[in-house]
Amino acid sequence: MSATIYDNPDHELLRDQVARFLEREVEPHAAAWEETGMVPREVLRRMGQAGLLGIAFESDYGGADADAMTNLVFAEALSQSTFAGFIITVLVHTDMAGPHLHHAGTPAQKAKYLPKVTAGELITAVGISEPGAGSDVAGMRTTARRDGDEWVINGTKMFITNGVHGDLYFVAAKTGAARHDMSMFIVEKGTPGFTVGRALKKTGWLSSDTAELVFDNVRIPAGNLLGEEGKGFYSVMKNFQTERIALGAMAIGHCTQALKITLDHVRQRQAFGATLWDQQTIRQRLSMLDAKVRAARQFMYHCAWSVTQGHDIVQEVSMLKALTGELVNEVVQTCQQFHGGMGFIRETAIERLWRDARVLAIGGGATEVMLEEVAKRY
Repeated sequence: MSATIYDNPDHELLRDQVARFLEREVEPHAAAWEETGMVPREVLRRMGQAGLLGIAFESDYGGADADAMTNLVFAEALSQSTFAGFIITVLVHTDMAGPHLHHAGTPAQKAKYLPKVTAGELITAVGISEPGAGSDVAGMRTTARRDGDEWVINGTKMFITNGVHGDLYFVAAKTGAARHDMSMFIVEKGTPGFTVGRALKKTGWLSSDTAELVFDNVRIPAGNLLGEEGKGFYSVMKNFQTERIALGAMAIGHCTQALKITLDHVRQRQAFGATLWDQQTIRQRLSMLDAKVRAARQFMYHCAWSVTQGHDIVQEVSMLKALTGELVNEVVQTCQQFHGGMGFIRETAIERLWRDARVLAIGGGATEVMLEEVAKRY
Protein backbone atom coordinates (compact mmCIF):
# COMPACT_ATOMS: atom_id res chain seq x y z
CA MET A 1 0.00 0.00 0.00
CA SER A 2 1.35 3.39 -0.94
CA ALA A 3 1.79 6.10 1.67
CA THR A 4 -0.75 8.83 2.33
CA ILE A 5 -0.20 12.32 3.74
CA TYR A 6 -2.01 11.18 6.89
CA ASP A 7 0.37 8.34 7.75
CA ASN A 8 2.57 8.23 10.82
CA PRO A 9 4.94 5.59 12.25
CA ASP A 10 2.21 4.15 14.50
CA HIS A 11 0.05 3.50 11.45
CA GLU A 12 2.85 1.54 9.80
CA LEU A 13 3.36 -0.52 12.95
CA LEU A 14 -0.36 -1.31 13.02
CA ARG A 15 -0.35 -2.33 9.35
CA ASP A 16 2.61 -4.62 9.99
CA GLN A 17 0.96 -6.17 13.05
CA VAL A 18 -2.26 -6.90 11.15
CA ALA A 19 -0.35 -8.26 8.15
CA ARG A 20 1.54 -10.68 10.38
CA PHE A 21 -1.70 -11.82 12.00
CA LEU A 22 -3.29 -12.45 8.60
CA GLU A 23 -0.25 -14.35 7.36
CA ARG A 24 -0.10 -16.54 10.45
CA GLU A 25 -3.69 -16.99 11.58
CA VAL A 26 -5.96 -16.40 8.60
CA GLU A 27 -4.74 -17.02 5.05
CA PRO A 28 -3.46 -20.59 5.62
CA HIS A 29 -6.67 -21.69 7.36
CA ALA A 30 -9.61 -19.63 6.09
CA ALA A 31 -10.51 -21.93 3.18
CA ALA A 32 -11.72 -24.43 5.77
CA TRP A 33 -13.80 -21.71 7.44
CA GLU A 34 -15.60 -21.19 4.14
CA GLU A 35 -16.80 -24.78 4.42
CA THR A 36 -17.97 -24.48 8.04
CA GLY A 37 -19.56 -21.07 7.53
CA MET A 38 -17.94 -19.30 10.46
CA VAL A 39 -14.69 -17.92 11.80
CA PRO A 40 -13.48 -19.98 14.78
CA ARG A 41 -13.98 -18.08 18.02
CA GLU A 42 -10.47 -18.89 19.20
CA VAL A 43 -9.11 -16.90 16.25
CA LEU A 44 -11.17 -13.89 17.30
CA ARG A 45 -10.01 -14.28 20.88
CA ARG A 46 -6.42 -14.24 19.69
CA MET A 47 -7.20 -11.01 17.84
CA GLY A 48 -8.54 -9.63 21.09
CA GLN A 49 -5.45 -10.71 22.98
CA ALA A 50 -3.37 -8.91 20.37
CA GLY A 51 -5.33 -5.70 21.03
CA LEU A 52 -7.02 -5.64 17.62
CA LEU A 53 -10.72 -5.87 18.53
CA GLY A 54 -11.43 -2.44 19.90
CA ILE A 55 -8.69 0.01 19.11
CA ALA A 56 -11.22 2.87 18.91
CA PHE A 57 -12.78 2.04 22.29
CA GLU A 58 -11.79 3.53 25.65
CA SER A 59 -8.58 2.33 27.25
CA ASP A 60 -10.49 1.91 30.53
CA TYR A 61 -12.24 -1.06 28.90
CA GLY A 62 -9.34 -2.58 27.00
CA GLY A 63 -9.34 -0.32 23.95
CA ALA A 64 -6.64 2.00 22.64
CA ASP A 65 -8.52 5.34 22.34
CA ALA A 66 -7.63 5.43 18.64
CA ASP A 67 -9.06 8.08 16.34
CA ALA A 68 -10.99 7.54 13.10
CA MET A 69 -7.81 7.69 11.02
CA THR A 70 -6.11 4.92 12.97
CA ASN A 71 -9.31 2.89 12.87
CA LEU A 72 -9.33 3.22 9.07
CA VAL A 73 -5.71 2.05 8.91
CA PHE A 74 -6.78 -1.06 10.83
CA ALA A 75 -9.80 -1.70 8.58
CA GLU A 76 -7.75 -1.30 5.41
CA ALA A 77 -4.96 -3.51 6.71
CA LEU A 78 -7.48 -6.18 7.73
CA SER A 79 -9.02 -5.96 4.26
CA GLN A 80 -5.81 -7.15 2.63
CA SER A 81 -7.06 -10.64 3.45
CA THR A 82 -8.56 -12.42 0.45
CA PHE A 83 -11.27 -13.92 2.70
CA ALA A 84 -14.02 -11.34 3.05
CA GLY A 85 -16.09 -13.54 5.34
CA PHE A 86 -13.35 -13.21 7.92
CA ILE A 87 -13.01 -9.47 7.31
CA ILE A 88 -16.71 -8.73 7.75
CA THR A 89 -16.95 -10.90 10.86
CA VAL A 90 -14.34 -8.67 12.48
CA LEU A 91 -15.54 -5.34 11.08
CA VAL A 92 -19.12 -5.92 12.22
CA HIS A 93 -17.76 -6.49 15.71
CA THR A 94 -15.36 -3.52 15.71
CA ASP A 95 -17.02 -0.93 13.45
CA MET A 96 -20.71 -1.72 13.08
CA ALA A 97 -21.97 -3.29 16.32
CA GLY A 98 -19.45 -2.52 19.06
CA PRO A 99 -19.50 1.28 18.48
CA HIS A 100 -23.15 1.42 19.58
CA LEU A 101 -22.02 0.36 23.06
CA HIS A 102 -18.93 2.56 22.88
CA HIS A 103 -20.90 5.71 21.95
CA ALA A 104 -24.17 5.27 23.84
CA GLY A 105 -23.52 2.84 26.68
CA THR A 106 -23.80 3.89 30.30
CA PRO A 107 -20.73 3.41 32.53
CA ALA A 108 -22.43 0.33 34.02
CA GLN A 109 -23.18 -1.13 30.58
CA LYS A 110 -19.64 -0.52 29.37
CA ALA A 111 -18.11 -1.99 32.52
CA LYS A 112 -20.25 -5.10 32.14
CA TYR A 113 -19.69 -5.79 28.46
CA LEU A 114 -16.95 -3.75 26.79
CA PRO A 115 -13.87 -5.47 28.31
CA LYS A 116 -15.16 -8.82 27.02
CA VAL A 117 -15.99 -7.26 23.64
CA THR A 118 -12.46 -5.92 23.19
CA ALA A 119 -11.03 -9.25 24.36
CA GLY A 120 -13.04 -11.23 21.81
CA GLU A 121 -14.86 -13.12 24.57
CA LEU A 122 -18.20 -11.64 23.51
CA ILE A 123 -18.77 -11.32 19.77
CA THR A 124 -21.28 -8.65 18.81
CA ALA A 125 -23.92 -8.16 16.13
CA VAL A 126 -26.27 -5.30 15.30
CA GLY A 127 -29.92 -5.90 14.45
CA ILE A 128 -31.27 -3.19 12.15
CA SER A 129 -32.24 -4.68 8.76
CA GLU A 130 -35.55 -6.49 8.42
CA PRO A 131 -37.28 -8.51 5.69
CA GLY A 132 -39.06 -5.35 4.51
CA ALA A 133 -36.64 -2.68 5.72
CA GLY A 134 -32.99 -2.74 4.71
CA SER A 135 -31.56 0.59 3.63
CA ASP A 136 -34.87 2.21 4.70
CA VAL A 137 -34.11 2.05 8.41
CA ALA A 138 -37.18 4.05 9.43
CA GLY A 139 -39.41 1.45 7.77
CA MET A 140 -38.67 -1.20 10.41
CA ARG A 141 -41.55 -2.94 12.16
CA THR A 142 -39.87 -4.53 15.16
CA THR A 143 -41.35 -2.97 18.30
CA ALA A 144 -40.38 -2.57 21.93
CA ARG A 145 -42.87 -1.56 24.61
CA ARG A 146 -42.22 -0.71 28.21
CA ASP A 147 -43.82 -3.03 30.76
CA GLY A 148 -42.87 -2.03 34.28
CA ASP A 149 -39.16 -2.62 34.79
CA GLU A 150 -38.81 -4.43 31.47
CA TRP A 151 -38.95 -3.87 27.74
CA VAL A 152 -40.79 -6.39 25.56
CA ILE A 153 -39.45 -6.80 22.00
CA ASN A 154 -41.34 -8.36 19.10
CA GLY A 155 -40.28 -8.62 15.48
CA THR A 156 -37.82 -10.10 13.02
CA LYS A 157 -34.40 -9.02 11.82
CA MET A 158 -32.80 -10.19 8.59
CA PHE A 159 -29.29 -10.41 7.05
CA ILE A 160 -27.61 -10.12 10.46
CA THR A 161 -23.88 -10.81 10.25
CA ASN A 162 -22.56 -12.67 13.33
CA GLY A 163 -26.22 -13.47 13.96
CA VAL A 164 -25.85 -17.22 14.33
CA HIS A 165 -22.81 -17.42 16.58
CA GLY A 166 -22.81 -13.97 18.18
CA ASP A 167 -23.10 -13.42 21.92
CA LEU A 168 -24.32 -9.84 22.30
CA TYR A 169 -26.81 -8.05 20.05
CA PHE A 170 -27.62 -4.36 19.73
CA VAL A 171 -31.17 -4.27 18.42
CA ALA A 172 -33.18 -1.38 16.97
CA ALA A 173 -36.93 -1.32 17.59
CA LYS A 174 -39.79 1.15 17.22
CA THR A 175 -40.80 2.65 20.57
CA GLY A 176 -43.40 5.14 19.31
CA ALA A 177 -45.73 5.93 16.45
CA ALA A 178 -43.54 8.50 14.68
CA ARG A 179 -41.50 7.27 11.70
CA HIS A 180 -38.14 7.95 13.38
CA ASP A 181 -39.21 7.03 16.91
CA MET A 182 -37.01 4.04 17.66
CA SER A 183 -34.56 2.96 20.34
CA MET A 184 -31.57 0.66 20.69
CA PHE A 185 -31.45 -2.26 23.12
CA ILE A 186 -28.88 -4.73 24.44
CA VAL A 187 -30.02 -8.34 24.04
CA GLU A 188 -27.90 -11.26 25.21
CA LYS A 189 -27.90 -14.62 23.49
CA GLY A 190 -30.07 -17.06 25.40
CA THR A 191 -32.70 -14.52 26.42
CA PRO A 192 -36.07 -16.33 26.40
CA GLY A 193 -38.01 -15.68 23.20
CA PHE A 194 -34.93 -14.63 21.25
CA THR A 195 -33.98 -17.21 18.62
CA VAL A 196 -32.11 -17.62 15.38
CA GLY A 197 -34.90 -18.18 12.88
CA ARG A 198 -32.52 -19.60 10.30
CA ALA A 199 -28.96 -19.38 9.12
CA LEU A 200 -28.84 -17.77 5.67
CA LYS A 201 -26.84 -19.22 2.78
CA LYS A 202 -25.07 -16.53 0.79
CA THR A 203 -23.33 -16.23 -2.57
CA GLY A 204 -20.23 -14.78 -0.93
CA TRP A 205 -18.80 -14.03 2.51
CA LEU A 206 -18.97 -17.78 3.11
CA SER A 207 -16.95 -17.79 6.32
CA SER A 208 -19.25 -15.29 8.00
CA ASP A 209 -22.44 -16.45 9.68
CA THR A 210 -25.58 -14.56 8.70
CA ALA A 211 -28.99 -15.02 10.27
CA GLU A 212 -32.63 -14.20 10.52
CA LEU A 213 -33.37 -13.27 14.14
CA VAL A 214 -36.78 -13.68 15.77
CA PHE A 215 -37.99 -11.78 18.84
CA ASP A 216 -41.13 -13.29 20.36
CA ASN A 217 -42.12 -11.38 23.50
CA VAL A 218 -38.47 -11.03 24.46
CA ARG A 219 -38.25 -9.45 27.89
CA ILE A 220 -35.13 -7.55 28.84
CA PRO A 221 -34.41 -5.34 31.87
CA ALA A 222 -35.19 -1.64 31.52
CA GLY A 223 -31.48 -1.04 32.07
CA ASN A 224 -30.76 -2.67 28.69
CA LEU A 225 -31.98 0.41 26.85
CA LEU A 226 -28.91 1.61 24.96
CA GLY A 227 -28.79 5.40 24.77
CA GLU A 228 -31.83 7.67 24.94
CA GLU A 229 -35.33 6.36 24.39
CA GLY A 230 -36.65 7.44 21.00
CA LYS A 231 -33.22 8.50 19.72
CA GLY A 232 -32.12 5.20 18.23
CA PHE A 233 -32.60 6.32 14.64
CA TYR A 234 -30.05 9.07 15.12
CA SER A 235 -27.62 6.67 16.79
CA VAL A 236 -27.91 4.36 13.80
CA MET A 237 -27.36 7.23 11.36
CA LYS A 238 -24.32 8.43 13.33
CA ASN A 239 -22.73 5.01 13.36
CA PHE A 240 -23.35 4.57 9.64
CA GLN A 241 -20.46 7.00 9.09
CA THR A 242 -18.02 4.63 10.80
CA GLU A 243 -19.60 1.62 9.11
CA ARG A 244 -19.46 3.06 5.61
CA ILE A 245 -15.85 4.14 5.90
CA ALA A 246 -15.04 0.58 7.04
CA LEU A 247 -16.92 -0.86 4.06
CA GLY A 248 -15.02 1.55 1.81
CA ALA A 249 -11.80 0.19 3.27
CA MET A 250 -12.99 -3.33 2.58
CA ALA A 251 -13.69 -2.42 -1.04
CA ILE A 252 -10.30 -0.75 -1.48
CA GLY A 253 -8.61 -3.78 0.08
CA HIS A 254 -10.35 -6.08 -2.41
CA CYS A 255 -9.28 -3.79 -5.27
CA THR A 256 -5.68 -3.75 -4.09
CA GLN A 257 -5.48 -7.51 -3.78
CA ALA A 258 -7.27 -8.17 -7.08
CA LEU A 259 -4.90 -5.87 -8.97
CA LYS A 260 -1.85 -7.39 -7.28
CA ILE A 261 -2.94 -10.94 -8.09
CA THR A 262 -3.83 -10.02 -11.66
CA LEU A 263 -0.63 -8.14 -12.38
CA ASP A 264 1.32 -11.22 -11.30
CA HIS A 265 -0.90 -13.41 -13.47
CA VAL A 266 -0.79 -11.41 -16.71
CA ARG A 267 2.99 -11.06 -16.53
CA GLN A 268 3.31 -14.85 -16.57
CA ARG A 269 0.33 -16.06 -18.61
CA GLN A 270 1.31 -16.87 -22.17
CA ALA A 271 -1.12 -16.46 -25.06
CA PHE A 272 -0.46 -16.17 -28.81
CA GLY A 273 3.30 -16.20 -28.35
CA ALA A 274 3.53 -13.48 -25.70
CA THR A 275 2.41 -12.70 -22.17
CA LEU A 276 -0.95 -11.07 -21.54
CA TRP A 277 0.98 -8.07 -20.23
CA ASP A 278 2.31 -7.58 -23.75
CA GLN A 279 -1.25 -6.83 -24.88
CA GLN A 280 -1.73 -3.05 -24.87
CA THR A 281 -5.40 -3.20 -23.96
CA ILE A 282 -4.70 -5.25 -20.83
CA ARG A 283 -1.87 -2.96 -19.68
CA GLN A 284 -4.00 0.11 -20.17
CA ARG A 285 -7.15 -1.25 -18.51
CA LEU A 286 -5.23 -2.33 -15.43
CA SER A 287 -3.44 1.01 -15.29
CA MET A 288 -6.72 2.92 -15.40
CA LEU A 289 -8.26 0.72 -12.73
CA ASP A 290 -5.25 1.27 -10.49
CA ALA A 291 -5.58 5.03 -11.01
CA LYS A 292 -9.24 4.91 -9.95
CA VAL A 293 -8.42 2.83 -6.87
CA ARG A 294 -5.64 5.18 -5.77
CA ALA A 295 -7.91 8.20 -6.19
CA ALA A 296 -10.73 6.54 -4.22
CA ARG A 297 -8.28 5.55 -1.49
CA GLN A 298 -7.12 9.13 -1.03
CA PHE A 299 -10.74 10.29 -0.80
CA MET A 300 -11.36 7.59 1.82
CA TYR A 301 -8.48 8.82 3.94
CA HIS A 302 -9.71 12.39 3.59
CA CYS A 303 -13.12 11.29 4.89
CA ALA A 304 -11.52 9.67 7.94
CA TRP A 305 -9.45 12.80 8.54
CA SER A 306 -12.62 14.92 8.34
CA VAL A 307 -14.21 12.74 11.04
CA THR A 308 -11.23 13.41 13.33
CA GLN A 309 -11.80 17.13 12.76
CA GLY A 310 -15.45 16.86 13.76
CA HIS A 311 -16.83 17.83 10.33
CA ASP A 312 -20.30 16.86 9.14
CA ILE A 313 -19.50 14.60 6.19
CA VAL A 314 -22.68 12.61 5.60
CA GLN A 315 -22.58 13.63 1.95
CA GLU A 316 -18.92 12.73 1.48
CA VAL A 317 -19.22 9.36 3.24
CA SER A 318 -22.30 8.55 1.15
CA MET A 319 -20.25 9.39 -1.94
CA LEU A 320 -17.44 7.17 -0.69
CA LYS A 321 -19.75 4.21 -0.07
CA ALA A 322 -21.38 4.53 -3.52
CA LEU A 323 -18.06 5.07 -5.28
CA THR A 324 -16.12 2.22 -3.70
CA GLY A 325 -19.05 -0.23 -3.83
CA GLU A 326 -19.28 0.21 -7.59
CA LEU A 327 -15.54 0.49 -8.19
CA VAL A 328 -14.69 -2.78 -6.45
CA ASN A 329 -17.12 -4.64 -8.69
CA GLU A 330 -15.59 -3.06 -11.80
CA VAL A 331 -12.09 -3.94 -10.65
CA VAL A 332 -12.64 -7.53 -9.55
CA GLN A 333 -14.76 -8.42 -12.57
CA THR A 334 -12.11 -7.09 -14.95
CA CYS A 335 -9.37 -8.90 -13.04
CA GLN A 336 -11.40 -12.09 -13.09
CA GLN A 337 -11.86 -11.72 -16.86
CA PHE A 338 -8.11 -11.53 -17.34
CA HIS A 339 -7.73 -14.85 -15.49
CA GLY A 340 -9.83 -16.61 -18.11
CA GLY A 341 -11.34 -19.93 -17.07
CA MET A 342 -9.31 -20.11 -13.86
CA GLY A 343 -11.10 -17.00 -12.67
CA PHE A 344 -14.31 -19.01 -12.51
CA ILE A 345 -12.89 -21.87 -10.45
CA ARG A 346 -13.76 -22.10 -6.77
CA GLU A 347 -10.87 -21.83 -4.30
CA THR A 348 -8.92 -19.39 -6.46
CA ALA A 349 -8.41 -16.04 -4.78
CA ILE A 350 -9.72 -14.01 -7.71
CA GLU A 351 -12.97 -16.01 -7.88
CA ARG A 352 -13.42 -15.50 -4.14
CA LEU A 353 -12.81 -11.76 -4.40
CA TRP A 354 -15.28 -11.58 -7.31
CA ARG A 355 -18.18 -13.20 -5.45
CA ASP A 356 -17.37 -11.48 -2.15
CA ALA A 357 -17.24 -8.01 -3.71
CA ARG A 358 -20.77 -8.04 -5.09
CA VAL A 359 -22.46 -7.27 -1.77
CA LEU A 360 -20.39 -4.15 -1.20
CA ALA A 361 -22.70 -2.24 -3.56
CA ILE A 362 -25.69 -3.48 -1.53
CA GLY A 363 -24.90 -3.90 2.17
CA GLY A 364 -24.51 -0.95 4.49
CA GLY A 365 -26.57 1.24 2.17
CA ALA A 366 -27.22 0.34 -1.45
CA THR A 367 -25.58 2.51 -4.10
CA GLU A 368 -28.89 4.06 -5.13
CA VAL A 369 -29.74 5.00 -1.54
CA MET A 370 -26.29 6.49 -1.04
CA LEU A 371 -26.62 8.63 -4.14
CA GLU A 372 -29.96 9.95 -2.90
CA GLU A 373 -28.25 10.88 0.38
CA VAL A 374 -25.69 12.77 -1.69
CA ALA A 375 -28.23 14.49 -3.91
CA LYS A 376 -30.50 15.81 -1.18
CA ARG A 377 -27.57 17.64 0.44
CA TYR A 378 -26.76 19.84 -2.57
